[in-house]
Amino acid sequence: MEKQLGQITFTNKQLRVLIFPLVIEQFLGVAVGLADSVMVASVGEAAVSAVSLVDSINVLLFFAMNALATGGAVVCGQFLGRKDTERANEAGRQLLVFVVLLGTAVMAVLYLAKSIILHGLFGRIDADVMAYANTYFLIVEASIPFMALYSAGAAIFRVMGNSSVSMKISVVMNLVNVCGNAILIFGVGMGVEGVAIPTFAARVLGAAAVIVLLRNPAYIIHISRPFHYRFQGDMVKKILQVGVPSSIESSLFQLGKVMLLSLVSSFGTASIAANAIGNSIATVQTLPAAAIGVGMITVVSQCAGARDFEHARFYIRKLMCWSYVLMLIWNLLLFAIQSLLVGLYNVSGEAAHLAMIILWLHGGLGILMWPAAFTLPQALKGAGDTSYVMIVAVASMWTFRILTGFLFAKYLGMGVLGTWYAMFIDWVCRLLLFLVRYRGKKWETKYVK
Repeated sequence: MEKQLGQITFTNKQLRVLIFPLVIEQFLGVAVGLADSVMVASVGEAAVSAVSLVDSINVLLFFAMNALATGGAVVCGQFLGRKDTERANEAGRQLLVFVVLLGTAVMAVLYLAKSIILHGLFGRIDADVMAYANTYFLIVEASIPFMALYSAGAAIFRVMGNSSVSMKISVVMNLVNVCGNAILIFGVGMGVEGVAIPTFAARVLGAAAVIVLLRNPAYIIHISRPFHYRFQGDMVKKILQVGVPSSIESSLFQLGKVMLLSLVSSFGTASIAANAIGNSIATVQTLPAAAIGVGMITVVSQCAGARDFEHARFYIRKLMCWSYVLMLIWNLLLFAIQSLLVGLYNVSGEAAHLAMIILWLHGGLGILMWPAAFTLPQALKGAGDTSYVMIVAVASMWTFRILTGFLFAKYLGMGVLGTWYAMFIDWVCRLLLFLVRYRGKKWETKYVK
């Protein structure tokens, strides 16, 4: 039996200090996304279409890079848990350099394949949409290395328990993005460039901020002065073993959502609008549990590093209880103003009716199932059990959410609601398999060796 290295404790105050900034950060991301959509719409339909098409690629990249960075931060957190600050620092350095190199390589591939992507992947689109897409692509894809660096740096701060740092950087980035859009679109009168340039500037600023802050030796994980780097294959391998499964899971999840979107588009304008509203507000409905899931990685990774699984289980139970309580309170508040939120979109009566059904179902079932289906697996990831989470998430999504979604929506005539019914079945499968895994002992053996 593995010798226990020590005990990891988090007070309720420490947990609140960790999680509250994460809630704010998640909320800002949703709010700024909505604001961006409104401002892009003012440029015209061609600009909206172009940005949407290019961002369908960028969303995949963002989630993949963020998942890889979070996986790498788990390695740092486990070394912190075993009080090995030297290796935690080394893991941080290896992660930062690796994601920058990977981001640069991805950027180069995208530029080389730009014509294939724009003309081959997007097919025949109008000339003005293609022109906008080309401009947006050229500017925004240059920010990929900076996006990767910011994601890694923010993940490192979170795993140290300093989520307020990543929140503050996120606030500044979002302000730059929104204010930049407003100035360049409404003030200067730019087109799609007015959307792309602030995005690029915000990501560069975010990357610069994490580097400057991580050079402060007061932080447990920091960048040494002067900076010394030597490639360590064993450490990079550990990072990839934890990060790659999470990255694959995230990418395939987003790809599945795109496939379902193509199915929904065949049901008409009302269904498309209802699905879009549902997706937007559904993200808001899950904010508390999603934020707690991010915090769960910090707590469990340190416990796993110390081989202190008794405390790991204690904090998992506590944070899961918080997730359910906050999901209940938050969604009851949202239910009270739900009709007002849907009314802001100014859609047809049919679309509004469908959206209300979707949101009642998603919010109500989310209170019961979402934390077990999505917050709990974050604890398994924190322990290093990312391969199991990937297999369950991908298999369940493609079996139930995708295949069953097509069966319900297209062949059984349920329309857009059929895709959401299939998603709820996916939730049931996920939570059962994750609960079984959590109740067992195998996830306790997946810590970084």
